[in-house]
Amino acid sequence: MVSEPMMSLILPAYNEANSIVRTIEQAQAYFEKRQSSYEIIVSADGNDGTRELVAAMAKTDARLKVIGSIERRGKGYGIRQGVALARGEVIGFVDAGNKTPIEEYDKVEPLLRTGYDLVIGSRGLPDAVIERPQPWYRRVGSMGFGIFMHTVVGLRDIPDTQCGFKFFKHYVALDLFKRQRIDGYMFDVEILYLARQAGYRIGQVLVRWRDDGDSRLALVRGNMRNVRDIFSIRFAAVPRVALLPAADEPGLSQDRPGANL
Repeated sequence: MVSEPMMSLILPAYNEANSIVRTIEQAQAYFEKRQSSYEIIVSADGNDGTRELVAAMAKTDARLKVIGSIERRGKGYGIRQGVALARGEVIGFVDAGNKTPIEEYDKVEPLLRTGYDLVIGSRGLPDAVIERPQPWYRRVGSMGFGIFMHTVVGLRDIPDTQCGFKFFKHYVALDLFKRQRIDGYMFDVEILYLARQAGYRIGQVLVRWRDDGDSRLALVRGNMRNVRDIFSIRFAAVPRVALLPAADEPGLSQDRPGANL
């Protein structure tokens, strides 16, 4: 019988052939150093060879999986598909471009151990380290959109909903991603809104972050879709009640001997 891994790490990617191998290797080295069992699921859309690169690596490593297609179906969609396949006690996702180093998980794991249901990285907390900021016009746009989003959806105690560094207890991830519907960038907001509505405890940790200068969001068309999605999150008839985990559902064992996520 194959034991379940402690960690399922999902890497959503769209045409990330230039960075995906490095991101995977850094994650592998991190988990190996911690002596943690893990699996990595790359959800890759696009046509630049990203899936093929990962598939070649997976031939010699059963802990690595790749899904996706040529069609760009959205970051939310890709992560949702990855979560459906994930087996780990903890399920998380990080940006394929490695904007937040995987080593920042050292700050996340203690909060999961002490009762939080999900823990998110934040660039909005005091003392967060921005090693390479976004261009000024994107920072201004993000501030304006943040005001709009918090006005419509709430979540005012979560200053950074969009950081691509989020980790969930297994059954929490399954519950939230079964109920969320947004395929695009605003899926983060939807996940956090559903989590708050369900009464899950949300932890936040300041993280190191660096802009990779490769934003895939079209400023006008992309933000128009984001506005639509924000209203959809607030007013759509999506189930808000959490699904209770089964008795044998994998979770985060706080008293598991030798557990080292």
